This record gives sequence, structure tokens and C-alpha cells, in this order.
Amino acid sequence: MKTIDYYNQYADQFLQATLYVDMESLYQPFLAELPDSARILDLGCGSGRDTLAFKNKGYQVDAIDYSEVLVERATQLTGITVQQQSFYELDIHDVYDGVWACASLLHCDRNRLPDVLKRIYNALRRGGVCYMSFKYGSTDREKDGRAFTDLDEVQAKELLDQLQVVEVLQQWITVDQRPDRDEKWLNVLWKKQ
Repeated sequence: MKTIDYYNQYADQFLQATLYVDMESLYQPFLAELPDSARILDLGCGSGRDTLAFKNKGYQVDAIDYSEVLVERATQLTGITVQQQSFYELDIHDVYDGVWACASLLHCDRNRLPDVLKRIYNALRRGGVCYMSFKYGSTDREKDGRAFTDLDEVQAKELLDQLQVVEVLQQWITVDQRPDRDEKWLNVLWKKQ
């Protein structure tokens, strides 16, 4: 089963598991770097939880996801027209103050991550920031029909070093907020110079 099929098939279970997770502690460092009327791209928005939170805080938000069913659900939840698109297809230049890639790039093939990060870099305005999170580790694995690319600090540094001029503002490890999980996450906040 491909990862996308998993999300189309189990969209409602995924929504139940993720929609009510309190993300405020992750929003804060990201939003602190943005101007008041910032334009944000929620890249791989899933349920639309974060899109809705940013919209409710007064930001201009665009959102994309590759799962047809999640795009429908996120559009219903947020009232924003979510686009069905893969992060491999992102082709925008100098538009966003912030790109929010929460638990989405972990489904990117490892060998394509440098290209996708370059696409994010291009989508950001100068001084724009990107938040991204990965399950903490160093392997490529499959679990429950989904492909995962795990990342650790060394791999994150190697990836970001390939971009032209990027400053890592913050990098930290968190524990999964869902009650039935004990996984660790690598969170990285970086800025386009």
C-alpha cells in the first residue's frame, strides 16, 4: 500500500487521532519569527488543524495536501480551498513569510528531500522561515502501509547545508503529544537569509 492510499483510506481515523492535539508550544517559536500579516503555506496540511489555527490567529494561509480525502476534510474544516498537490510539485517563488511542514516531509523519499527543501527555500521570501518536523531517528522504514524517512540532528544539518544561505534558528526534540504514543520528534526551525 502506498502512503497516499493509507491517508485516503484512513482519513477519518487520522483526523480523530490528530485534530485535537495541542500544538501551541510548536506554533509559538514559528509565529514569533513572522510579521503580523504573514502569509503562511501549510505544506501537507492533513486534517487542516494547523491551517485553521493560523487562520484564526489572523494570518493569510494557503494549504496543500496530496491526499484527495484529506483535502476535502481540510477544506470543510477551515473554509479555505485546500489544493491537492504533492510537495514534489511545489513551484512558487518568493511568496511566503512562513512554510509550516509539520509531520509531512517525513513521507518524502530521502533522496528527494534536498530537492523539496530547495522548493521550500524558493517559495519563501527573504527572511522567511520554515518549520519542519520528522520522527526522530536515522532510518527509512515502512509502518502500517506508510513510508517514513526519519531524521536526526546530523542528517538535518547535512540537508540544510546543501541550501545556499540558511540559518537554523532552533532545533529541538519533543515527545509525541498523542496519548497512545511515545515517539520522539525532531523539530527544526530555519530561516532563509
